[in-house]
Amino acid sequence: MKSKITVIIVTFNGGKWLDKMLRSVLNSSIALEVLVVDNASTDDSVAIIEKFETVQLIKSATNLGFGKANNIGIKTALDQQSDYVFLLNQDTWVFKKSVETLMYFAAQHPEIGVLSPKHLCANEKDLDENFNVYYHKKIGVIAADIVEVPFVNAAAWFISKHCLAKVGLFDPVFNHYGEDRNFCNRLKFHNFKIAIVESANVVHDRTISRNYKKDVFQSQYLILNAFLNINTNFIESTFIALRTVFGLPKFFFKNYPLSKIISLCTTLMLYFFKNLLNYKQITSIRNQSVKGINGL
Repeated sequence: MKSKITVIIVTFNGGKWLDKMLRSVLNSSIALEVLVVDNASTDDSVAIIEKFETVQLIKSATNLGFGKANNIGIKTALDQQSDYVFLLNQDTWVFKKSVETLMYFAAQHPEIGVLSPKHLCANEKDLDENFNVYYHKKIGVIAADIVEVPFVNAAAWFISKHCLAKVGLFDPVFNHYGEDRNFCNRLKFHNFKIAIVESANVVHDRTISRNYKKDVFQSQYLILNAFLNINTNFIESTFIALRTVFGLPKFFFKNYPLSKIISLCTTLMLYFFKNLLNYKQITSIRNQSVKGINGL
């Protein structure tokens, strides 16, 4: 019996990518269901999506962020008896055999919780800058064409319903950053692996640039992830979170003037204590992670 695969795309003002992106998915070498969750776009995103009659569209009245919108898509796909979901960013496009290749390896290796293709730049040749970092932190070879990594960003994740049943969905405490790292930590706890298929490719058409506000948000979510990491006990997690508070400003020293580094350090310290005082919520989320019920 053939497996049912649903491609889930969360959109927000992604009109400049969507026509090419959806056409590439629908041109895949295997049959796919396509489900889009639109986060209250104000551009022509919805109009473009509606041109594709076979694409299922869910319109959110508000911008739910990445994780919560994906959770809506995942729950819908599972309710519709999907065996696998392929989470795909709006600023990507896939090649004809990309999804078929991921499907083949996912079926062969159920111990892998998240399978990712390689992420290329818009020139379809070079590796995406951030993906290149994750790719070269490989920790082992699972099989020919598959390398294990500790983390890969969620721009193109292939996940089985078996994995989702054990690990849960994205935790709604995260809005736009950090939810993928939290999910990867939970995968490890539940004995799943994270892997990259070297013969499958997607293009991630984006420009990476430094942004102070974004760096602050991402830094805060790294601290939150340390608190929530169930692979360490709460006391260890707290000390790791505290080390992160002081380590991140050092990392950004080459990018920002001293005044911004001091401001970042102060912001992160306040965020650390806020979460420490909110230990009941932290403990509750950790317990949900152990049970695999986040986002359900």
